[in-house]
Amino acid sequence: MVTAAVNAGVPAAWVAGDEVYGADPDLRRAVRASGLGYVLQIGANRQVPTGAGTHRVDELAASLPADAWQKRSAGTGSKGKRHYSWALIGIDAEHDADPDGAAHHLLIRRNDTTGELAYHRCYSPRPVSLARLVRVAGQRWRIEESFQAGKGLCGLDEHQVRRWTSWHRWTTLAMLTHAFLAVTTATERDRSPATAGLIALTVNEFRRLFDALLLATDHTIDTLLAWSRWRRRHQARARACHYRRRTQQ
Repeated sequence: MVTAAVNAGVPAAWVAGDEVYGADPDLRRAVRASGLGYVLQIGANRQVPTGAGTHRVDELAASLPADAWQKRSAGTGSKGKRHYSWALIGIDAEHDADPDGAAHHLLIRRNDTTGELAYHRCYSPRPVSLARLVRVAGQRWRIEESFQAGKGLCGLDEHQVRRWTSWHRWTTLAMLTHAFLAVTTATERDRSPATAGLIALTVNEFRRLFDALLLATDHTIDTLLAWSRWRRRHQARARACHYRRRTQQ
């Protein structure tokens, strides 16, 4: 799929994925051959080559000094900025055919609240900063959130089919529906920005209003919009309280 996308001219610079994909050397090799970089999560028991020999990634993390960690945000989530501590360790190349200037790294993410660690094997055709790799890692979560939204809003996972053609048709229609909801919501945000005390119109809220206008017969448009403003006002208050609580902590 990655090779087909590159050959079709899809603009891309990175591939991101979870531990299933990070453990696949053939996938990593194919991504490098396509001229892309990757940030692929790997398990704590995985080993990587370094100048001092091959080591488990959790052992490398345990040997890091305190000043090796940098606090950075991996993007904005539903509850604000997702801040973690990150560390970057240079590792040896997997293949001698890498282009000049190519860089291999182990990227480690630490949740400072729970102490949980996550490990990412990284490659870039040219040297990049820690901030860039963190942004790529954060993009994977955004994509996963889009999949989750597609399932909840558009029935992306409700196909119940067993053949490629029927699955492909269902998925295409679900993605088209999701795109309609997202684009229309964004257009309405630009046309009618949220007033003070309201959160911006969300895709979920637009879907709720869209369904109500199509399916409900006992509510006027004014009533539906009034309920929508009430929900968005209470959501704005809840978000403000959450942000204050996080700031105090």
